[in-house]
Amino acid sequence: MTTLRRAAVLGSPIAHSLSPVLHRAAYTELGLDHWSYDRFEVDEAALPGFVEGLDRSWAGLSLTMPLKRAIIPLLDEISGTAASVEAVNTVVFTEDGRRVGDNTDIPGMIAALRERGVEKVESAAVLGAGATASSALAALAEICTGPVTAYVRSRERGDEMRAWGERLAVDVRIADWSDGAQAMHAPLVVATTPAGTTDALAAAVPDAPGTLFDVLYEPWPTALAAAWSARAGSVVGGLDLLVHQAVIQVEQMTGRAPAPLAAMRNAGERALAAR
Repeated sequence: MTTLRRAAVLGSPIAHSLSPVLHRAAYTELGLDHWSYDRFEVDEAALPGFVEGLDRSWAGLSLTMPLKRAIIPLLDEISGTAASVEAVNTVVFTEDGRRVGDNTDIPGMIAALRERGVEKVESAAVLGAGATASSALAALAEICTGPVTAYVRSRERGDEMRAWGERLAVDVRIADWSDGAQAMHAPLVVATTPAGTTDALAAAVPDAPGTLFDVLYEPWPTALAAAWSARAGSVVGGLDLLVHQAVIQVEQMTGRAPAPLAAMRNAGERALAAR
């Protein structure tokens, strides 16, 4: 008899998550009819009880906010990648019952950029200073050979980004958010802020922009991404990131590689179009 295998994404709020669409598309393509992938509304207070209640049918978990740090004390081991930014978005349950955490956002960012031909850049700009910005710095540590300018709204946020830069061996320079128009001239701009935050910068996109990586996927395109595309700049979107990090999750949880990138992206595009 085939053993049922389970996985899911946890977070709060979670109803908007595209992860079930992507993972289920992968299972279908891989012929994993005995696998299921669901979503559960789980906050930090409920997380320990949820994890402790899982049985041996569970193969893995995807974690979104606000659980990426809260999960760490509940794990037996985390990867160096996850430790570098103190954030876990993937948990794999091993055959001997251990809980192993990883961060697939960082290699997902690198893979999404590589897909657009961005292998190395001499400098970059990061808009924002939240949790996604620290993952962006970790990705830039691999591909950026020069300074990264972080555009932030407060001295405290600037200090946090500078500290992350020191930890990740990235030359981080701090600029005020009010000077964000200057960021548009960087060869790579990574926008990590909530919807609407960068809309005012759309008018500052130059005639020949470099590459924009906007981590949002809904609404899409953002005003900044639309202006970037209109000026023939290369744009990497949040769906690209979501798909590439999910590919790694599927491979880790199922042990099957390569995961079907095209089928997962197509499923995500269809789901967004239907909203």
